[in-house]
Amino acid sequence: MKKMLLPILIGIMAALYLFIIPAEPLALKIVFKLIPMLLIILYAFRQLPAKPAPAMRLIIIGLFFCMLGDGFIAVQFVAGLGAFLIGHVFYLTGFIKMSRMNKTRLATLLPIGLYSFIIGRQLIAALQTEGNDGLVIPVIAYMLVISLMALTAILTGNRWATAGSILFVISDSILSWNMFVSAIPYSDVLIMTTYYTSQFLIAHSLASLGKSVRHEEGKSMNM
Repeated sequence: MKKMLLPILIGIMAALYLFIIPAEPLALKIVFKLIPMLLIILYAFRQLPAKPAPAMRLIIIGLFFCMLGDGFIAVQFVAGLGAFLIGHVFYLTGFIKMSRMNKTRLATLLPIGLYSFIIGRQLIAALQTEGNDGLVIPVIAYMLVISLMALTAILTGNRWATAGSILFVISDSILSWNMFVSAIPYSDVLIMTTYYTSQFLIAHSLASLGKSVRHEEGKSMNM
């Protein structure tokens, strides 16, 4: 039961932010937006083994930069996008260090690339139509990095990391589509529920990723 206390608290604080805390004052809204991420980072630390691999620490750093992105994006979109971009770079660097490639996992590059192309094409067209040409390159860069993040998570073979990365892509797709293409009903709830869930699953993946890393290290030592 003790193991469930922190996940339950994360869920309560996320629901509090989504359904109870008013939009104004903005500072209060941002504080409550960050609390679930702080708790998720704490949860991630608790998943680490006694001697975590450097790659696992990179995932923790990625969580931290995404939390910064949560705060920044509420006041300045490009600053938030930049923080999330850095977070995804840490994620993909950590995941690729723990990847175990095979043909099946590499084949996921095709659907990921196709999805990114379809969504990206619509976003770029909408940005250009609205005269937001300055956002085209940052958005392309971000979509490329988050797509690579999802691919590297899949390459780890870890179901929690895979599910978390896919949910992150879905969350950002809803956010960008709602901002630049057309309004999506209940977008705030959809964006944040998929987002918090994605980050929790990535944090949760550290426990099983740690076991995989130790197993691979053991095999290397026995060779």
